[in-house]
Amino acid sequence: MIEGLDTLLADTRQPALAELRAACADLLGADRVRGRVIEERRLDTSGSVNRVRLEIDGRATSFIAKRSRPAPAQRNTFVTERWLPAAGLSDSAPRILATAAGRAGKAVWHVYEDLGELTLEQDRDAAAIRAGVGLLAELHLRFAGHLMLAEAREWGGDLGCTFYSSSARDAVTCLEAIPASRLEDDDVSALRDRLLQRMWELLSEEGERTDAVRELGGPETLLHGDLWLKNVSVVRGDGVRAKLIDWDHAGVGPAGYDLSTFLNGFDAEDRDAVLDQYREALSGTALAPPGPGELNALFDTFERARIANCVVWSAFAVSEGPHVEWAIEDLRMAEQWLGQLEPVLEAR
Repeated sequence: MIEGLDTLLADTRQPALAELRAACADLLGADRVRGRVIEERRLDTSGSVNRVRLEIDGRATSFIAKRSRPAPAQRNTFVTERWLPAAGLSDSAPRILATAAGRAGKAVWHVYEDLGELTLEQDRDAAAIRAGVGLLAELHLRFAGHLMLAEAREWGGDLGCTFYSSSARDAVTCLEAIPASRLEDDDVSALRDRLLQRMWELLSEEGERTDAVRELGGPETLLHGDLWLKNVSVVRGDGVRAKLIDWDHAGVGPAGYDLSTFLNGFDAEDRDAVLDQYREALSGTALAPPGPGELNALFDTFERARIANCVVWSAFAVSEGPHVEWAIEDLRMAEQWLGQLEPVLEAR
């Protein structure tokens, strides 16, 4: 018996908790051990990601419980159980220990091994950075031209030229579809109009930008898709290792898509040194990145595509949902991001 397991994460008010608790009981062998839940800690504001600490037969243990929609949950499963193993990178992401799905099919829980609290966001010593850069380069190199890219594109998506074009077009469609009843506030109406102008500008640059991605982006590879430093786990033990967490946005595209986000996580004065490590790891391969000027142009395209994609779903939510304040605030943030874009790398 494990005390507290029958009320696990009740305070989060998340869906499919009964199924999660049953999966955890099976995983931990609750009918054969004695223990208790020591701590539940939210790792995001919604309560969909939680660290759970337990004591089982006198030993401390922990796991991460993450609730996802079915599509990203399936993507994470493929990453962990098919794609990474196929390239010899099984140990580059946390293992999925158990899975539980709600009966309505709208929520899926994964129980992950707990890699600890350190990520490159907090732990940026030379060894940790070297481990993170090395793993990123190895991921991109091993998947260039890999058989699994076909499956990754189907289940993840295309994050190259198609992503730029479709994000800008869908943003225009969703902004124009916002009903008049949601635009009665003059500030919201003006915000919508300004973003529409921005998205039309992206579409006017579509040919030039996508041609540059095709020419300079290099071969397609598997992309993490959301490579902020908080998603690079630092594991210390016999040496320092890096693992990538939160593969919700994994897809296929040029390596620069990941690299731009990764470099943006570092202070401006440190980015050249990090890029040099990445470049050295890929020296002599088709994935060796171009010079800083070309990279800045590519990075700008990838950043604008990501922001346009945020506009898509925020504008969609303004049209669809009864409570839209958060979505309108996200549209304001997207406009702010567009206005603050600067070159990732200093000119050399």
